[in-house]
Amino acid sequence: NMSLSKILTQDFARVAESYDFSALKNQSVFITGGTGLLGSQLVLFLDYLNRTENMGIKIIALVRSKEKAERVFGDAFGRVTCVYGDVLNLPEVSSPIDYVIHGASITSSKDFISKAVETIDIAVNGTLNVLRLAKQKNVKSFVYLSSMEAFGVTDGNGEVREEDLGYIDILSPRSSYMESKRMCENLCACFASEYGISVKSVRLAQTLGAGIDYNDSRVAAYFARSVIEGTDIVLKTEGKTKRPILYSADAISAILTVLLKGSSGNVYTAANPATFMTIRETAEMIVKKIAQDKIKLRFEIKEVPAEYAPNLNLNLNLNVDKLSSLGWKPEIGLQEAYERMIESMGVKA
Repeated sequence: NMSLSKILTQDFARVAESYDFSALKNQSVFITGGTGLLGSQLVLFLDYLNRTENMGIKIIALVRSKEKAERVFGDAFGRVTCVYGDVLNLPEVSSPIDYVIHGASITSSKDFISKAVETIDIAVNGTLNVLRLAKQKNVKSFVYLSSMEAFGVTDGNGEVREEDLGYIDILSPRSSYMESKRMCENLCACFASEYGISVKSVRLAQTLGAGIDYNDSRVAAYFARSVIEGTDIVLKTEGKTKRPILYSADAISAILTVLLKGSSGNVYTAANPATFMTIRETAEMIVKKIAQDKIKLRFEIKEVPAEYAPNLNLNLNLNVDKLSSLGWKPEIGLQEAYERMIESMGVKA
């Protein structure tokens, strides 16, 4: 069984070979949400570039917990400058900052309802704080990690491009996340226009891959645990929701491509269109191709409790031409994304 670090090293090597990151040489990069899935992989990837290509990047990570940072960064911990605090009370950052990747956010869909106010507060006020810091530091580029949820509920027909925004019920607490993602994208565009700093956003499809927390509440982690533990996959809905995913290493290359090449005031969608399939089809693929039919797919359909907070957008066929035009392309398909994630999660201790 390959360890997490082995899979990440393979992932990082692929990204490093496919893209030119020389613009980051001897630059300082500030990453918020540093211990989250994407934040931590960005930290570890930049550390990988420093170790393998002698890039001299100063990595500054905003993290809330020293213990978590030590656990997540592993032996890179000593090479990363950790700043302790959160986006609502940004600590002083004394050193220069050339680039900002802003990923701090509430990401659990149960929290979008039970902590709707905090979801908005952290998104809007946190992003405002990080943008103000970026302006004060006169950064070269700032990228905001948005989400495909910003699309709202589209009509479900045909491909969805960046400008094809759908409906959002602004009186539903579940909309706290979608609506605040939109507000943050707007804030980014406003900072770009009013203050002339280079700010862009990237709308990420659901990201899965090596390094996901074993007990993560999202469906991808549940599927992975089912394979590892040899238990049947039980769906509580018909699993008709259809959307693409994005493998974590492809997310890293997407984020850095937008950071270095995206045009200011713009948003870019990052997804792997080849992975566009329903939850049910995904579960069937996992049972058959990955678990080799050692587990089954079962349905126990009943009213989904409100706190599970599904996004009712049933069909989100994301078009990624805009990001592809910057020279980006996703490499890892659905099956391999799950295989690598399952491999990295290993056997439950």
